[in-house]
Amino acid sequence: MAHTAFLDTPGVVAMAHRGFSGPDGDHRIENSMRAFEAAVDLGLTYVETDVHATADGVLLAFHDDTLDRVTDSSGVVSELPWSQVSRARIGGQEPIPRLEDLLVRWPDLRVNIDVKSRHAIAPTIEVIDRLAAHDRVCIASFSDARRLAVATGVDGPVATSAGQRTTARFVLGSQWRPAAAGTSHRAVAGAPDVLQVPERSGRIRVVTRHFVRAAHRRGLQVHVWTINDIPSMHRLLDLGVDGIISDRADLLKQVLRQRGQWP
Repeated sequence: MAHTAFLDTPGVVAMAHRGFSGPDGDHRIENSMRAFEAAVDLGLTYVETDVHATADGVLLAFHDDTLDRVTDSSGVVSELPWSQVSRARIGGQEPIPRLEDLLVRWPDLRVNIDVKSRHAIAPTIEVIDRLAAHDRVCIASFSDARRLAVATGVDGPVATSAGQRTTARFVLGSQWRPAAAGTSHRAVAGAPDVLQVPERSGRIRVVTRHFVRAAHRRGLQVHVWTINDIPSMHRLLDLGVDGIISDRADLLKQVLRQRGQWP
């Protein structure tokens, strides 16, 4: 594992999923600067975003591979130039932010980056290196190949979250061993720092006390997504999870304050 400051926090990692869209969960403004600002205003120091790149390599903090669902425009992001994508408005109101907009505006904010496509790998590496953001990002992806490509491509160590295949092996009981101390970050980039998982996958309960303890024995944190109700937050925190990713950052703050775990 590559130790970075991303996971250094005195309490639970409280992470706003695609920013905070308000108590009504207005997904029409998800992944907008307005949504990220709302999370920061609540006092959260962690946010989650997805990234896609335009045809000319501009890296967006945006979930979908098309503009159709949440903006007033349409088309495949990777096939459109930034000059066209920049005119789209999320919910008809908010411009689509670039990842660098998010990193520059809040230089102390820690950003969990889900790399959604191969096309986004090189632009992600470029932005992290150019802004020297290595200590305040965590690279995630369902694809271990994409996660590894970014982790081994950047100029310094970054925290990473295991992809689906690595996580499945862990859930099924495969042994994971950290690399020897002193090995370069490029050699150990395959070793994740955190398992970001759903509480359940189909009929399988992923997050159990045994799962959390097993992860901790191997030096891995456990973050659970996407948890939006108070009873589930309490249940998972009672199991000892290290972080919760939520659309309801307001409720998560409320729960952590009740438990004396709000930073």
